[in-house]
Amino acid sequence: MEPITLTSDRLLLRPFADGDTDAIHAACQDPDIQRWTVVPSPYSRADAELFAGKLSPGGWHDDSMYNFAVVLRESGALTGALGINRRNLPGTYEVGFWTAEEYRGRGYMTEAVLSAARWTFTALGGDRLEWRAEVGNVPSRAVALRAGFRMEGEQRSGLLNKGVRRDSWIGALLPSDLGLPGTHSYLPAP
Repeated sequence: MEPITLTSDRLLLRPFADGDTDAIHAACQDPDIQRWTVVPSPYSRADAELFAGKLSPGGWHDDSMYNFAVVLRESGALTGALGINRRNLPGTYEVGFWTAEEYRGRGYMTEAVLSAARWTFTALGGDRLEWRAEVGNVPSRAVALRAGFRMEGEQRSGLLNKGVRRDSWIGALLPSDLGLPGTHSYLPAP
């Protein structure tokens, strides 16, 4: 897929570029980003260069993951990162994100998640957008809840982070949660 840019009230979600390397590197020095996400720890400049210059464009090229730089429309400042990844079940995607420390608590990531969810359901034909985070990552869970994700429970050993299996929370958002039609019909359990 050709990389695209999404626009929301305050944000642009655009493909990462080589010029984002310094901002990515600086943001990923945050111990919380290193603790709760799968970014390498410690996080080097080479890691940021690899992510911006190779991994992100490669995901767009092979239609496996769509990484967005979440930037302020007015200033262009990088507030975070958001990725939409294909899952094995057709029509199912997963969202992951981090927010730079100085931009937390302003609703930017909730706005970005909702924009990316609408795009996933309309442009990609998604029927289910999953969110998961390690049990205890309360800020990520708060973003998911504000975006309308329905919490579905805990998974024992549900994710792998830095070589360690960890329990995870999981939630999902469906097109109907945003007033959008799905690609396939859905029959909820009685």
